[in-house]
Parts: sequence; C-alpha cells; structure tokens
Amino acid sequence: MRKTTARSRKPARPTGIDGKTKMQRYRSKLRAQGLRPIQVWVPDVNAPGFAAAARAQSLLAAHHDDKSVMDFIEAATADLWED
Repeated sequence: MRKTTARSRKPARPTGIDGKTKMQRYRSKLRAQGLRPIQVWVPDVNAPGFAAAARAQSLLAAHHDDKSVMDFIEAATADLWED
C-alpha cells in the first residue's frame, strides 16, 4: 500500500524523481498536446516611474474617442465573427 498525505488523501509522489526529470516529463506532455513554451516579458510594476506612466496611459485611454476605438476593434475582428 502506498503512503497518502493527510491533506489530499492522494498517493504520495514517488521518491527519487528530481525536479529536472519531473519538468522534462511535464513539458513533454504539453508538447504532445500540441503546445509549445514561450517567454513573455511584462513591465516591472515596481520600477520607478511605472505608476506614473500607467496613470498617464489610463487617462489617455479614458479620454479617447470611443467610436474610433470601437471601429478599429470591429475592423480588426470582423473576420472572426463571419460564418
């Protein structure tokens, strides 16, 4: 009988599998599902000036002509909604 953890009552993970092997198996499984890894760079919210820049951009967006924005979105996604 395998050990179970008190919290989940699922069988405990086999010992002896290192993190590298576990990650390789995980990535192989995802690749087999047709996925691939990507790297995404995002702004550092703790960087000096981030809050001020975000506020300035949000104010610009809030005061922008909604009709031109909606026209752009509709034109960009028109082919997605056609049957």
